Amino acid sequence: MTLDEPGRDMRRHFPRPLSKHHGLGNDFLVALVDSLPLDAAHLASALCDRRRGIGADGLIFGVERPDGGVAMRLLNADGSPAEISGNGLRCLAQAVARRDGRPHLELEVDTPAGVRHCSVHATAEPHTVVVTVDMGVVCPGPDPLVDDLDTTLTGRLGSSRWETADVGNPHLVIEVDEPELVDLAEIGPELEKLFPEGANVHVVTAIGPDEILLRVWERGAGLTEACGSGATAAAWVFNRWGRVGERVVVRMPGGDALVELGAAARLTGPATHVADIVLPGATAGPDDRH
Repeated sequence: MTLDEPGRDMRRHFPRPLSKHHGLGNDFLVALVDSLPLDAAHLASALCDRRRGIGADGLIFGVERPDGGVAMRLLNADGSPAEISGNGLRCLAQAVARRDGRPHLELEVDTPAGVRHCSVHATAEPHTVVVTVDMGVVCPGPDPLVDDLDTTLTGRLGSSRWETADVGNPHLVIEVDEPELVDLAEIGPELEKLFPEGANVHVVTAIGPDEILLRVWERGAGLTEACGSGATAAAWVFNRWGRVGERVVVRMPGGDALVELGAAARLTGPATHVADIVLPGATAGPDDRH
């Protein structure tokens, strides 16, 4: 499927322009819609293609709810569904705040992982907001499909310390000495497949009393600049190991996020509006320009 496929009526799927945002370089297309298209997965893979589409790590549909909230349905760049995304939640919240013309916003977002509260706050930079997201309760994650993961990690990464975490989606957190030296493009897909529904793969090291350095391979998207749910999962794991406290700065290639742990976790970081995009066959009305 391509964007200019003959007969494709983009107005049917996207009555408003799409907006593009990023959270620390983890970029998303956001569509505020009345209902989820039946071919959402195909639309996501076409739109997110970085050569034949617009390009993004994922496509977020924000489906309006009668109570004023919004339901988030996220499709990765390959069209596969994702239960939740910390960076994606921040980007969706910014899109809703921009649509409503509100510099500050409290928003309830219904995700497949549960309802998540987002608090949006304006910054001195007109295209960037800071958003704090309720990430919910972090739990132990899935067991791998193999019994010798320790051996695999020792042989490939020189590390056998790992743990899984569930933030509504599955994560594998691996402690390494130098995350920058790990060839995640090679080992990430191999490790992802060792879990029943796949997993986001993180290589992490502690660099201070309450700081960790993280790189990520994401299910359905590959190498990304940042991962909000992964930052939350890694902070939780390293806290369990006694390496960090309950207020953790997570440094990623795209920038830093703050994770606060407790009965539930909270994630704070920026969301930046990049552009509004009118697709072929769709038109922008006066209400869509902010």
